[in-house]
Formats: sequence, structure tokens, C-alpha cells
Amino acid sequence: MRALLVAAVLFAAAPALAEAPATSAVLADAAKAPSGRVIVDGATWRCEGDACTATGGSSQPATRACRRVVAKLGPVTSFSYKGQALSAEEIAACNAG
Repeated sequence: MRALLVAAVLFAAAPALAEAPATSAVLADAAKAPSGRVIVDGATWRCEGDACTATGGSSQPATRACRRVVAKLGPVTSFSYKGQALSAEEIAACNAG
């Protein structure tokens, strides 16, 4: 009975785990977007034009994640880390280093 209850709870939680909040960035210069995948702090980034998305990665403050991405991919015009969108002021600080 206990095993059945555990299985039911895990089954119910599976869709929530599969729909993790998005991590994304829009690059200021699409010409500098990588053609393949790029790993930043364990997150796998892929870009199409100036729009980049990531899966996985270590847990950290959104502002730090932004600075790490900017260091690898270049300045961004928007940045969202695991569902938390940065403000215009935070993006400016992120791009400044």
C-alpha cells in the first residue's frame, strides 16, 4: 500500500518537474551567438539568432547567472533565470560586469 502511495505521489509530481521555469536570454548582437551548444555553470545554452535558452545548471542568484552568461555570450537585452526575469537596471549592471 505504501509503495502504491509513493508511486501515485511521484506520478502526480512528474508534470511539475518536467515544466521547470525557463532560463533564457536575448543577445544584444545576434552575430555573436554561438552556432552550437555552450555550457555555462552546468547549464546547456543553445541560440537561434539572438534568442538563447538553457536547460539545467547550478542553482545561483539570477544576477550572477546573468553575469556568467554575458562573460561567455556577450551583452544581453533581456535575461530570465529559472522563471525570474531581471529588471532593466539589473540587466544594465549585468552587462557592465
